[in-house]
Amino acid sequence: MSILSRLYKSAMSLNPITLSRWVRQIHYGWVIVAIAATMLLVTSSVRFATAALVPYLSDSASGPEWSYGAIGFGFSLQWLALAIVSPYIGWLGDRYGIRSLLLLGGVLFLSGMLLMGMMTSLWEFYLYFGIVLGIASSIFTVLLVSGVALWFRRYLGLAMGFIWSFQGIGVLIFIYLISAAFEQLGMKWIFWLPGLAGGVLVLLLVKFFYDDPAEKGLRPFGAPEEEPIKKIAKDEAAKTRTSVFLQQAQRTQTFWNLINIHLWGCMGHQIINVLVVAIAVDRGLSLGAAAGVLAVQQATGVFVRGAVPVIAEVVGSKNVWVVGMTLQAFPLLIILFVHDTWAFYVFALLFGVGQSCEVPTFPIANRQYYGDVPQGSLYGWQNVGSGLGMGLAPVCGGFIWDLTGSYAAPLILSFIFSSIGLFSALLLPSPRTLLTPDWERHIPLTSTSPS
Repeated sequence: MSILSRLYKSAMSLNPITLSRWVRQIHYGWVIVAIAATMLLVTSSVRFATAALVPYLSDSASGPEWSYGAIGFGFSLQWLALAIVSPYIGWLGDRYGIRSLLLLGGVLFLSGMLLMGMMTSLWEFYLYFGIVLGIASSIFTVLLVSGVALWFRRYLGLAMGFIWSFQGIGVLIFIYLISAAFEQLGMKWIFWLPGLAGGVLVLLLVKFFYDDPAEKGLRPFGAPEEEPIKKIAKDEAAKTRTSVFLQQAQRTQTFWNLINIHLWGCMGHQIINVLVVAIAVDRGLSLGAAAGVLAVQQATGVFVRGAVPVIAEVVGSKNVWVVGMTLQAFPLLIILFVHDTWAFYVFALLFGVGQSCEVPTFPIANRQYYGDVPQGSLYGWQNVGSGLGMGLAPVCGGFIWDLTGSYAAPLILSFIFSSIGLFSALLLPSPRTLLTPDWERHIPLTSTSPS
């Protein structure tokens, strides 16, 4: 047997306990973090970086010559698909386990990327990019974020910070690679290479992603030694448990307010993400300087997303959102009234910090407000707000610009949306308030999970 064969056999037989021994008793939760970060980097980065191909898709000389509106609808469709299926994805993950659905997500990602390389029609773009990859994205976003939360009682913020930063770095890298390699590879291999390599990698990593620590005889990181190791219920018991929790959680104003924060926050920043380069050019900046504004904004987010969950654990998720929504709203006034290049770059820094406070805070808020609950169902419902916001924002922003003929209109619209998000954050209770401490009392005795 070759050395490579022996290494592969050893890797495939690896389990959390032996791995922990190899790495000097490091809790397997950190391995889960590394796996989740890698999966999100592969699946999300390629999806976001596809925006770099928009000029080709609209090119009459070498591309299919689709209109910008038609292309933009494909991106919106992906987010709307995510919004529709996310609650069901979360519910299925809580009921049947995360691993089986991650396998489905890997297959959908691999299939969608291969089909994207062969597309010739606009309807194929909508189906493969908008629907297939949209559903795959929902699976990975909802289940990986909620799944990691099950492995940590302490340092959840640090774990989430690593995941979101890793994803941001991946987006920047893939945007550069796609832009640099497209001329040499063409449409087919731009999707086939990352699709094949990324899809196979994701499917291999699923083997090492366990649904909860008890599955391998471990406690969540930071749990006291005297706490019994208790497996998460599945099938009918999980169905009942999840249903009862959602009934109790939906009676709280905070449940719906968290969805509102995701909706209005995403509406506010996605308008800017899509239109800021065009707005800067309209205000007199060169195309290079305008692209630099977006680059600074996104690069700032890479670093901020890593710190935000850690800060939220210390100061509370509500306070992070109040600061974030403030920085997302009021810097818009700078570029609304000031025409200078420096003003756009100041805006990019402040806005980059503000928009990066929103998404990474949700897993921390869920733990602070609801405790140890079916995380997939909770985050799945919140992703409805995210999907609707990200999907509708470009359409709203572009439409109102066309209607008014003014760059100021989308800026004002973004300011209004972000201000509503700020108001929603101010309505939140103290993050030290556990909102449904007794929800498990409502579970029928015959449906309780065994210890």
